[in-house]
Amino acid sequence: MPALLAPESSSLSCPPAQATAHPWMPHSPCGPSCVEAPAEAGTLRVAARIAGIAGVLLSFPIAHLVTPRRRRAGLQRRYARSLLACCGIRVRIVDKRGAALAEGGVLMAARHIGWTDILALTAVAPMGFVARADLIDWPMLGEVARRVRVIPIERERLRALPEVIATMADRLRAGDRVTFFPEGTTWCGRAHGTLRPALFQAAVDAGAPVQPIRLGYLGRDGELSTVPGFVGVDSLGDSVRRVLRSKGVVAEITLQPLEFPHSDRFELARRCARALDDDSMAQAFTDVIHGTENVAAVGTGAVRRAEVQPAGRG
Repeated sequence: MPALLAPESSSLSCPPAQATAHPWMPHSPCGPSCVEAPAEAGTLRVAARIAGIAGVLLSFPIAHLVTPRRRRAGLQRRYARSLLACCGIRVRIVDKRGAALAEGGVLMAARHIGWTDILALTAVAPMGFVARADLIDWPMLGEVARRVRVIPIERERLRALPEVIATMADRLRAGDRVTFFPEGTTWCGRAHGTLRPALFQAAVDAGAPVQPIRLGYLGRDGELSTVPGFVGVDSLGDSVRRVLRSKGVVAEITLQPLEFPHSDRFELARRCARALDDDSMAQAFTDVIHGTENVAAVGTGAVRRAEVQPAGRG
């Protein structure tokens, strides 16, 4: 499958695609040559980040148990933001949804770059995820995955897809937000794959809208960053070390207008692909987590409006 480049990106050097379990199984050609990861954070900063991550992860199960159910949504957001802060990643949210906001279940669709995607999206709002089945066994994210009720999927088992779709549809009918990555695998962030239509069937079955979410990472210079990319032969340890050694990474999350399942899953997937690739609308920042220069938050709530201030204003 050829890599599709973002307009602002340079050319990629991707290894050839490898054999997969079946012809429909997604595969990304991205590998280490796609990822630019200059080590910037010093040893002391990395040690402090590791200590912070350990503290957040150890305290989360206890905090989750003692927090009343109605307040756990806010708890999950705060802990996701704290983990990202410990990793040196800030979050910027751009809201382009307009007046059409969904009530009830929503299927959230985003392109997939790495393990930090789950933290970044949870920092926006609590949601369940369709994710690789072995995620709950990972040492860093396993506990978080269990608490956010991950729906496990084994991409190599094509016959398991109907059960996954049925579980997603049930969650949507119950009023939950369910996030999935329709590319089916991770890409480096400069290139992306085709959105697979199969799991969009859950929105069609449940009559639930789809929220396309554009997710990307920026470096200190404001250019596209591939530091969080979890691709190729990367182990979890390789990816975590690269993130911990980075500085100034910002996860930018753009909430696009809702797409409604008026047609079949194929047309729905095509509409969502156009929404995820749309750069034409002006940015309207609505939340800046951990602050950013010359941007002031206005209002309260999970999603706040933000106004750009002239340089020098507090």
